[in-house]
Amino acid sequence: MLSWLLLASTPALPPVPPDPPEEVLVREIILEARSPLDNRLLTAAEYAELQERAQGPGQPEALLPKQLKYTVFGLQLIHFLKSFWPF
Repeated sequence: MLSWLLLASTPALPPVPPDPPEEVLVREIILEARSPLDNRLLTAAEYAELQERAQGPGQPEALLPKQLKYTVFGLQLIHFLKSFWPF
């Protein structure tokens, strides 16, 4: 009986505001952003520049030395073959 009184006397939480419609979110202009590298605030221009630099060269494999490419390929081949023959 006492627990019923305690539960009935607790105040309710305030109502949660509804989420904005997606049409509003799509048209929203982002004026500031955070850097994914160090989490500092960036302006829109700095963020656009960071995104351009992140795109970088199309194929990062082109920057690797040939010997490292052969080593990685060999390890991938061994991993593949071990799935059929575990010894």
